[in-house]
Amino acid sequence: MAEQQQFYLLLSNLMSPDNTVRKQSEEAYDTIPGQTKITFLLQAIRDASAAEEVKQMAAVLLRRLLSSSFEEVYPSLTIDLQTAIKTELLAGIQSEGSANIRKKVCDIAAELTRNLIDDDGNNQWPEILKFLFDSVNSQDVNLRESALHIFWNFPGIFGNQQQHYLEVIKRMLVQCMQDQENPQIRTLAARAASSFILSNEGNTALLKHFSDLLPGILQAVNESCYRGDDSVLKSLVEIADTAPKYLRPNLEATLQLSLKLCADTNLTNMQRQLALEVIVTLSETAAAMLRKHTNIVAQSVPQMLSMMVDLEEDEEWAMADELEDDDFDSNAVAGESALDRIACGLGGKIVLPMIKQHIMQMLQNPDWKYRHAGLMALSAIGEGCHQQMEAILNEIVSFVLLFCQDPHPRVRYAACNAIGQMATDFAPTFQKKFHDKVISALLQTMEDQTNPRVQAHAAAALINFTEDCPKTLLIPYLDSLVQHLHVIMVAKLQELIQKGTKLVLEQVVTSIASVADTAEEKFVPYYDLFMPSLKHIVENAVQKELRLLRGKTIECISLIGLAVGKDKFMPDASAVMQLLLKTQTDFNDLEDDDPQISYMISAWARMCKILGKEFQQYLPVVMGPLMKTASIKPEVALLDTQDMENMSEDDGWEFVNLGDQQSFGIKTAGLEEKATACQMLVCYAKELKEGFVEYTEQVVKLMVPLLKFYFHDGVRVAAAESMPLLLECARVRGPEYLTQMWHFMCDALIKSIGTEPDSDVLSEIMHSFAKCIELMGDGCLNNEHFEELGGILKAKLEEHFKNQEVRQAKRQDEDYDEQVEETLQDEDDNDVYILTKVSDILHSIFSSYREKVLPWFEQLLQLFVNLICPHRPWADRQWGLCIFDDVIEHCSPSSFKYAEYFLRPMMQSLCDTSPEVRQAAAYGIGVMAQFGGENYRPAFTEAVPLLVGVIQSPDARAKENVNATENCISAVAKVMKYRPECVNVNEILPHWLSWLPLNEDKEEAVHTFNYLCDLIESNNPIVLGPDNTNLPKIFIIIADGVANESIKGEDGCSKRMANVIRQVQVSGGLWTQCVSALNETQQKAIQDLLNTA
Repeated sequence: MAEQQQFYLLLSNLMSPDNTVRKQSEEAYDTIPGQTKITFLLQAIRDASAAEEVKQMAAVLLRRLLSSSFEEVYPSLTIDLQTAIKTELLAGIQSEGSANIRKKVCDIAAELTRNLIDDDGNNQWPEILKFLFDSVNSQDVNLRESALHIFWNFPGIFGNQQQHYLEVIKRMLVQCMQDQENPQIRTLAARAASSFILSNEGNTALLKHFSDLLPGILQAVNESCYRGDDSVLKSLVEIADTAPKYLRPNLEATLQLSLKLCADTNLTNMQRQLALEVIVTLSETAAAMLRKHTNIVAQSVPQMLSMMVDLEEDEEWAMADELEDDDFDSNAVAGESALDRIACGLGGKIVLPMIKQHIMQMLQNPDWKYRHAGLMALSAIGEGCHQQMEAILNEIVSFVLLFCQDPHPRVRYAACNAIGQMATDFAPTFQKKFHDKVISALLQTMEDQTNPRVQAHAAAALINFTEDCPKTLLIPYLDSLVQHLHVIMVAKLQELIQKGTKLVLEQVVTSIASVADTAEEKFVPYYDLFMPSLKHIVENAVQKELRLLRGKTIECISLIGLAVGKDKFMPDASAVMQLLLKTQTDFNDLEDDDPQISYMISAWARMCKILGKEFQQYLPVVMGPLMKTASIKPEVALLDTQDMENMSEDDGWEFVNLGDQQSFGIKTAGLEEKATACQMLVCYAKELKEGFVEYTEQVVKLMVPLLKFYFHDGVRVAAAESMPLLLECARVRGPEYLTQMWHFMCDALIKSIGTEPDSDVLSEIMHSFAKCIELMGDGCLNNEHFEELGGILKAKLEEHFKNQEVRQAKRQDEDYDEQVEETLQDEDDNDVYILTKVSDILHSIFSSYREKVLPWFEQLLQLFVNLICPHRPWADRQWGLCIFDDVIEHCSPSSFKYAEYFLRPMMQSLCDTSPEVRQAAAYGIGVMAQFGGENYRPAFTEAVPLLVGVIQSPDARAKENVNATENCISAVAKVMKYRPECVNVNEILPHWLSWLPLNEDKEEAVHTFNYLCDLIESNNPIVLGPDNTNLPKIFIIIADGVANESIKGEDGCSKRMANVIRQVQVSGGLWTQCVSALNETQQKAIQDLLNTA
């Protein structure tokens, strides 16, 4: 008994507000063995005399124990104890007087059942099912409530018996949803029904069978909201998110209800926002379905706009020096975000016509809040209504610019916001069309000394404008921009010293950086105007509240340095480095969330780009903090939904719902800094090459595990990019060190190709893997690697074919429309991009391993043969042929054994309607002539007439066809050069000469010029013509090739060309004749060639 009393004391200490007491109790609690814990906790829960909060604490702890340590604790208990636990829990539910504790015991029972369903779906606690049936039919309303609560918490409770009991489940839910006497039963039944639907989201037949429950759920949503309970409404949002198709039969009613609740100002803001969330979520998860109900969407737009008008008067607003974060619960923020999402979800074609009139009316309203909301709404829909707004951009911009002079500062602020947003959304069209109007309006608004908040926002809009502004457009305004920025900077520096205000200065410093970044070397004349003041800020702005200003100034100095280049920056470079180093030495004192950290890290990398190899000396100082930041480990937690309610997103936690009452939480602080630091390590490896070798080992040990860092895509991309660069850095240490490093990364790279969920990151990983193989060459993969890689590539290709089938099925769906087609096209592009990376990997393997790898390739052969079937999309055929091109180029003559699979398709593809397919096929014929061997001879007789046909077709040189055509010309050259016995060379040559030079495909151009040199050097009479009459034409071909940079000064080909020209130079008359046929550009090109080669 004494032990039990001690345990009660421990429980109440666990709730102590005193941290020390609580911590000690937690440690004490953790030392108690699991079995003892269960016994004590159960006793506490069942003890009628124990205090309510003690019982509550015990119930929470017991549920947590079962949820987090079930496998460690429960199976080792005796059967008797297991039975006792089950019996006690059910008895507790029946006898417990407190509703709160009863609910908690239901949670424990649900948690226990969740763990007692075996792998075959058998529920090993059949008594609880009997308890559910008895309770739900009981006269005791508390028991009915308990049964529903358990089912809501764990809708999978029936396990593999679910189908058998489906009618019973449905009847039970319907009956409870119609319980006239007890509103709480109706609410709970609706939540339980929603929970059941969510847990069966993939089961179309079941959703259909349960669709007649939806009217009851909607009725419960409505009722419960007016009783101040939004739990059923939250369930409806979840259904819209996860199982939107369930709503289809009653979509109109669902939307009507959401609209009605959203418009009712008697409800709380949170409830109205949740009601709106149903419509907005559907625009994202079931856009095509929603597009059939545009009348309701059109009615929801004014609701969003009226929420955006819900702003408070704030006298202090314009003078605020600290930007407080937006209040995310406010109606204004919720309305704006909803507009942005619905425009992206449904597309501008639908949304812009609905909203345009409303915005125009709001902008003419005498109340500033309406004008503010109208401008903010314009900013919000830019991304989703891109195409439609672009068409009327003139009209929009002229109108918005008027509001830069609005009498109310918050409207001027909103006008700057709209300009900044449009400058990003519509770049560079926006900059090209409106540069004169926009720059002058923003500069004028920046003069607004009495409203710093507006000034700062105008400066921010200017940053957006210059970031995407083509350099040539910005140059004419440079003088005026720089003068304005300088005047404001000087004035604000004074204010900083006198009043300590810094908001505008922070933005102006970044505006200067952005202008320098775009103007590049044109900023040199203004360098001395700014650098002294900027250095002064870094030296003196040391107080904690000036951290952001100092960070932005460091960024500005490094961007100006990068813009003006090494020569101009060098005299200041060492002083700037000393300033940075000084911050660096205080780096260890900086807090983790200090904004200076990420600015410093990026500034170092820019200094590295400016100083090049000279930066190496600073690495010992820089690398410590950089590695520390790159190694940040985020705080994560696996929580059940009930614990989550105690943690808020305000403390920087973000949650992902894993379903089944589980959530994953991550504290996002430091993630962006970590990603920046990883990018910078990539930058050092790239810039310093062997100069970075000292650090390759610690960096590779950091990066390899980060390939699995799923909390941030940017970190994984940096990890992938770093691999081939680190191998290059490590080369100087010799082959053994290099091989060790490769072994350390190889397995992880291959595995991450198999597991990476994001297609953009995946393509980076595949690209890096291919580069590594090219670097390491033959022998870098062992049999296990090949086996694993083969399995992964096979899965990728099978997935590729499966995705195409799924997309075809979606085209048959009743909701299919042109916007769905756009989405499907995007998915298709993504898939094809991954296919190109599969091709990259195979290319690197074939070029390293050659014929040895063919037995491995044969396991995948059938999949590649599928790619080149005539009925497949052109991109599949293009990349399939590219893979066979590689086999011919690197694995001949053995490649001929696969000719039965690819030769026919390759011939047919020479005349394909898609230029990309023609190009891949023509390239294949070229490498076949060059490398293929004797067996392919009959193919050339057939191929050459087809190639000539493509080259001579009327639109062969059109932009979209030119690359394919040039590959055909090069293929003809390779056949004449390597397989002259298969064609009539003398007949083709005069035509071939008339097709030169190649201008687009530089690689193939070199092949054709080398062949041309062969012919000239052997005095080929057809090429030179009788009495060398063709030489002027040959001069023109060579001159055009040089002018177009198809021939580079440093390659062997250009030396041969130069020799041809020098031979002609000696014979005076012929030389004059050749040169006089050239225009000025061509003459200069010949001169350049003679000077360099």
